[in-house]
Amino acid sequence: MKIRFYIVFLSMLAIVSTLLAQKTVTVYDSNIGKDETMDLPEGMLDAQIDSMMREWNARVYLNYDGANCFSTGENKTYSPEEYERRLNNLPNVIAMPYNSVVQKFIDQYCERMRRSVSIMLGASNFYTPIFEDALESYGVPLELKYLPIIESALNPGATSRVGAAGLWQFMPTTGKKYGLEVTSLIDERRDPIKASYAAARMLKELYRIFGDWTLVIASYNCGPGNVSKAIRRAGGIKDYWTIYPYLPRETRGYVPAFIAANYIMNYYCEHNICPAETRLPLGTDTIIVTSDVNLETVSQRCNIELDELKALNPQYRTNRVPGGAKPCVLRMPMDAINAFIEAGDSIYGATQSKRMSASDAGQVVDDAGMTAEVDMEISKRKSSYAQRRTTYASRRNHSYRKSSRNSRSRNYAVRRRR
Repeated sequence: MKIRFYIVFLSMLAIVSTLLAQKTVTVYDSNIGKDETMDLPEGMLDAQIDSMMREWNARVYLNYDGANCFSTGENKTYSPEEYERRLNNLPNVIAMPYNSVVQKFIDQYCERMRRSVSIMLGASNFYTPIFEDALESYGVPLELKYLPIIESALNPGATSRVGAAGLWQFMPTTGKKYGLEVTSLIDERRDPIKASYAAARMLKELYRIFGDWTLVIASYNCGPGNVSKAIRRAGGIKDYWTIYPYLPRETRGYVPAFIAANYIMNYYCEHNICPAETRLPLGTDTIIVTSDVNLETVSQRCNIELDELKALNPQYRTNRVPGGAKPCVLRMPMDAINAFIEAGDSIYGATQSKRMSASDAGQVVDDAGMTAEVDMEISKRKSSYAQRRTTYASRRNHSYRKSSRNSRSRNYAVRRRR
């Protein structure tokens, strides 16, 4: 009996250890002369990738069966000097130093998270054009487009253990501060476009405070108060690696994870990682609804799957779009928008019969009717997203094929479908 209990105990201990290993990473800290354990960012946890693969966009538009990937699938390692050279060659404004801590996070992406990297490479075709437009509009470095890699693993439905949500992982109070509506019916933290502009604005403001992009990245994770406190404890020196020992445990790994994300999203070919195949979605547009509508009704009358409609409008927490309280944006494929306009009052009437009678039957207006400044800005940019996604995917595929040809000449074992 005692032996059986001991075996069960050891088994449970092994399971717990495995779970903990997936949430932390151990690195050698030369400053204190011993190993240090730090938390992995949310976007590096297996649960986030599993959650993203259940999202409608990923299920419909991403394919990762490896059938068309002729890579050996084995990680190729290099000398520290080569990793450092590659990081220095990235066309970035933000410094990307190499050290043993950064190497630990690179190893995470190249080894344990190989499948996750493949999926994120495919998903980046959806979101990178949106991120780049938002960052460019506020004049912040474009390499910050990789922050959602470590924040949410490019999962728009991500919710952290402390309640942060969306691609950029805004807390409710922070999201409201930067203009994102968070109510029982609407959560704009999950809107990829609005959240990206809010994140760009936040990053710009943090740079005005610290004047250093690595400190901005750290404060995005733990808040400017904790970074300011660490600076004071470090004698007032505004340098990430100087204040590193005084930061919270997760934040100590946050900037190294960001550097590693920049590395792997640019040098995945050199590590035999194939991007997941991406089928880009059809072009979409938006309309403004000024009366309550039900997504189920819209789905039925406009011949669009309910899951697709929810995926295109992740900011709505329920099937109810509260256009009666204030004008609300509804994004759909062009065919569905035409069907919505043709259906007209019948959609509003069906919704009203489900809830209560309303005096205003509502109306549909085109993008020119947007009154909110942020919606006008988004409207001007959204029409280019489909074209830019196609260009970005083409550029990534061309980069992979070009790198594969160069790799063969250098005896790399990577080949890509032609």
